[in-house]
Amino acid sequence: MNKYLGNKPALALFLLPALILYSVILIYPVLQTVLRSFYEWDGLSTPIFSGLSNYRELFSDPLLSTSLKNGLIFAIVLVVFQIGLGTLLALICADPRTRGRKILKTAYFIPVVLSVTVVCQLWIAIYDPTNGLINRLFDLLNIPYQQNWLSSPTASIIAIAFVNAWQFMGYQFALLYAGVKSVPEDYFEAATIDGCSKWRAHLHVTLPLMRETYKFCFIIAITSGIGAFVQMLIMTNGGPGTTNYTMTFMIYRYAFMESNYGYACAVSVLLVLISLLATLVINKLFDRGQTA
Repeated sequence: MNKYLGNKPALALFLLPALILYSVILIYPVLQTVLRSFYEWDGLSTPIFSGLSNYRELFSDPLLSTSLKNGLIFAIVLVVFQIGLGTLLALICADPRTRGRKILKTAYFIPVVLSVTVVCQLWIAIYDPTNGLINRLFDLLNIPYQQNWLSSPTASIIAIAFVNAWQFMGYQFALLYAGVKSVPEDYFEAATIDGCSKWRAHLHVTLPLMRETYKFCFIIAITSGIGAFVQMLIMTNGGPGTTNYTMTFMIYRYAFMESNYGYACAVSVLLVLISLLATLVINKLFDRGQTA
């Protein structure tokens, strides 16, 4: 094996097609986006170099603060619901004493394979202020709380984020369940023999050993929240007004509704930088906890 791995020209030859494909699909479009962000361009005419004007306009755009705030709210909802509840369900399903584990694991993952459009239409009906399930449930319980969920400037972003969290919680659950099962049972059994309760053993043994799994899950949840788009488009079209805009929705608006592709590229560059920064911070935090 070492003989073959040491043949660097052969390795380079085999890697070259993959590197070319990767460059064409990912690196080249990213570089083009960065380049176009310095131009005034409508997508058809000749681009006009404008320097940093797109970025200066972007940082004074009131939609940017709205989009950043909504992305943060979205990310928090995903982290709390998908990772928090996903961890609890993973621990329950990993317990051999839990009945119907196979059925539960399948049920949790079913929403992931459904179409986003179908899921959004389902929740639009659930959120309906007149005949929706949630308001009807409050009414049956004699709770005087009726909400127009998707028209409220404050509640709508949380309601939409919950739809995303509900649909893709099964994906996070699958990752967390695999992480739980990867922890050697000997550690857990040793903790219980030493007097730890089942949940305390999970808290002090299982969860700390899932550090790498949690790092990946946090990166997925936070970057997905920052770049959320589809649910906003289908359920409220960014409304009411612009209250449910995210940075991805800004890109959609400026590129495809206003044909301001240069400005949309500037928003795209900022979105990528924020996602990379969030990834670096998460890696740093988890690595620091590991070396502490």
